[in-house]
Amino acid sequence: MEPDEKKFFEDLTKESFNEPAPLLFKPELIKASGIKTNPIKEKTDEDALENLMEMEGEGQLTVDVFQNENEIIIQSTIAGVNQEDLEININAESVSISGQRHREEKISEKDYFYQECFWGRFSRSVILPQEIDPEHSTAQLKNGVLTIRLPKVNREKTKKIKVKFD
Repeated sequence: MEPDEKKFFEDLTKESFNEPAPLLFKPELIKASGIKTNPIKEKTDEDALENLMEMEGEGQLTVDVFQNENEIIIQSTIAGVNQEDLEININAESVSISGQRHREEKISEKDYFYQECFWGRFSRSVILPQEIDPEHSTAQLKNGVLTIRLPKVNREKTKKIKVKFD
């Protein structure tokens, strides 16, 4: 691996580990903070928590980005996401993944022992260390792991052509 590529991946890894984890909030703290919930809905603890999560914005996916000889590969765990709620945009220099994870049932805050899973909108953009071919890229979701394969564009390869004489 070239020194520039190695530094890129080291920096990428440091950035993702140094980012703070999403905050977890208790409804009683939301009420105490004075955040207004939707006046049309009945004000419940769940509504207040949902309101605060919307204010906080999107969650950010964790990703692994690595390479082999011919491809750059991005992997992310996105269990619980429906196919219609997942969007992947690829261009020659970057990949953006966005979507939404829905809760299947309403659970009262008082019934939780732990609440660490992220529910709601999420996104992640990755700037690629090398140009790729978006037209031949593939994405597969298997056992809750999204794998995106991005074929590298090798500008160093030359193509020989024969000249036709008339």
